[in-house]
Amino acid sequence: MSGPILQVALPSPLRRLFDYRSPAGVRVEDLCVGLRVRVPFGQRQMVGVIAGLSDTTEVPAAKLKRALELIDLQPLLPDTLWQLIRWTASYYQHGLGDTLGCALPTLLRQGEPAIARQDLLWQLLPGAYPEHPAVSRAAKQKQAVQVLAKHPHGLSHALISQWGLTRDSLEALERKGLAQRIHQSPHHTAEPLPLLSDIPLKANAEQQAALDAIAGKGGFVTWLLDGVTGSGKTEVYLQAIERCLVAGRQALVLIPEIGLTPQTMERFQKRFSIPVVILHSGLNDRERLDAWVAARDGEAGIIIGTRSAIFTPLARPGLIIVDEEHDLSFKQQEGLRYNARDLAVYRAHLENTPIILGSATPSLESLYNVRRGRYEHLRLTERAGNAKPPGFRCIDIRSRKLEGGLCRPMIEAIGEHLKQGNQVLVFINRRGFAPTLMCHDCGWIAECTRCDARMTVHQNPPRLHCHHCDTQRPQERECPKCLGHDLRLLGAGTERTEEHLAQCFPDFPVLRIDRESMARKEAMQGMLKRIQSGAPCLLVGTQMLAKGHHFPDVTLVAILDADGGLFSADFRGPERMSQLITQVAGRAGRAEKPGQVLIQTHMAEHPLLINLTEQGYGAIAELELDARGKAGLPPFSFIALLRAEANNASIANEFLESACTLAENLSDQLGLTLDMLGPVPSPMERRAGRYRAQLLVQASQRSTLHQLLHHWLPQLESHPLGRKVRWSIDVDPLDMF
Repeated sequence: MSGPILQVALPSPLRRLFDYRSPAGVRVEDLCVGLRVRVPFGQRQMVGVIAGLSDTTEVPAAKLKRALELIDLQPLLPDTLWQLIRWTASYYQHGLGDTLGCALPTLLRQGEPAIARQDLLWQLLPGAYPEHPAVSRAAKQKQAVQVLAKHPHGLSHALISQWGLTRDSLEALERKGLAQRIHQSPHHTAEPLPLLSDIPLKANAEQQAALDAIAGKGGFVTWLLDGVTGSGKTEVYLQAIERCLVAGRQALVLIPEIGLTPQTMERFQKRFSIPVVILHSGLNDRERLDAWVAARDGEAGIIIGTRSAIFTPLARPGLIIVDEEHDLSFKQQEGLRYNARDLAVYRAHLENTPIILGSATPSLESLYNVRRGRYEHLRLTERAGNAKPPGFRCIDIRSRKLEGGLCRPMIEAIGEHLKQGNQVLVFINRRGFAPTLMCHDCGWIAECTRCDARMTVHQNPPRLHCHHCDTQRPQERECPKCLGHDLRLLGAGTERTEEHLAQCFPDFPVLRIDRESMARKEAMQGMLKRIQSGAPCLLVGTQMLAKGHHFPDVTLVAILDADGGLFSADFRGPERMSQLITQVAGRAGRAEKPGQVLIQTHMAEHPLLINLTEQGYGAIAELELDARGKAGLPPFSFIALLRAEANNASIANEFLESACTLAENLSDQLGLTLDMLGPVPSPMERRAGRYRAQLLVQASQRSTLHQLLHHWLPQLESHPLGRKVRWSIDVDPLDMF
């Protein structure tokens, strides 16, 4: 057998590599790990990545297929990123091929060359001038020479019509030897640009201390930048990035949501004149590859992206920043269930670069790492400038009438702030018009036919919508149970609150920000521009409003329902509720005007609400950490969640019962101490027509948990019931549902 055997990682859920012969005509010395290769797979062709080279294979020679072609001449990824992807696949117990599929842009997975789109530019050649004899009698060509003279580094072909030029006139100049067309990367700069385009703000004492601490230590250090809302964490990021760029390095900035991208890009592009690229799911395939290549080749000094941007190659890595590090959006909830924040820390270790995790409400995991000395703690306790923290007040709504989700004292407070020319943010974490449609005669409730959930009523367009499986149907006009016509809407969502506020305050615009209103591309950017204008208005929205936005003219934050997290079945419920309230409240009083936060609640005497409003998030976090320690819950222990779903509830439970028995037997054989909780039905047992159940595995040591998973999952993959259910493993789950 000539040549080594290629061990290829293919985009498949199977946790294995696939063996192939080398492509015909390819020299042995041209083969190495990290090259893409096109191979036959069943009745189709696939693009994979060489993950290993071997002299032997278990595949019979007659069945061993030959790879079709080698796509790359050099490995696609730098060594440190390749190590990160391998570690990710191992830690999260996922196939290497599927992990690579998550890490690479779509066009690279399809076999496209790893090069950026080349912009076509038109440029004058030496000796060309408007009065040149060759163009003196050709008005359009003369005009083209005049325009090109104003763009010595080239005029993009896409812009020629805006300058009144035609392709024919430019091609005529090319034939006469007066102009040429050139191709270059969209992020290429013809000459070095000044680093800054705006003067940095003067850092206050706490910001300067943080910057000095970060600069004082070289190499890998994890900094937890724990700053109250409005304390100027972004300014610390900007000045830390400036130092990184001065040293000739690149900075990678992770943000939790696409909605924050326009605001973040604006801040960074205003400060820096060098190329800044973005990476998120809202880009088309070509834009994503262009940004990926610009980062890999070092053309972009700053890379801003959401979760998957952690896999972006950097030519000169120098700094990683994770903003709002506590946010659940950094955890992928399907397929490869990785946590981008945790991968960012491991990548910084591999790259030997510092990493800054920033938040006003740090996760308990990060605070625990500070306790253990793994992370360095930096605190920003004061708001930037003259801004003061907002004042809190709980409004007890027991026995009070609610209209559109608002009680009378809340409506009066909103009116006062609007009269003073300010903006008001109304937070209600429920989309739609009303959470429930009920028959007043018999008690029938509109439920989803595919989920254990109630349908949400929407007004625009009118419909019933399940937010869990996306099932939609027209709203009933009569009760299907008793045929009565007294159907009532119970509760309020963003649409109903928006409608009621518009009736109460007709002279002020009401801007709704939720998934439906922001579905259109550029919708969020347009909405933010209206808010930043400073005109008095009402903002109504879900937690999309809570994530890092800077609204200097908001002086009142109204939280309509604070009780949802007080009695959560998830042990992380109190932490998440405290984070959400603190983040939403932080939008108030961020400039010169004082801020106020009003919280509607049925539980005004609840200890958690009292501690949060009087002592702040830090006190809650310390109490929760102590409680978790006594209960042996994460981060003091380590868990993995085995989920199973099937068309029949008994099959899912039978699979998990068998999986539990296998795990217990393995634990005995390997001498491992683990706890198994379940199997039990998921909190929402039926979703999208399938029945779901789960089994929780818990260990006091991370190595113990992974030792079990390493031996357990291959047995589950070959289990007879494994083909009758859809199952997945979630290591370090954040969503227990």
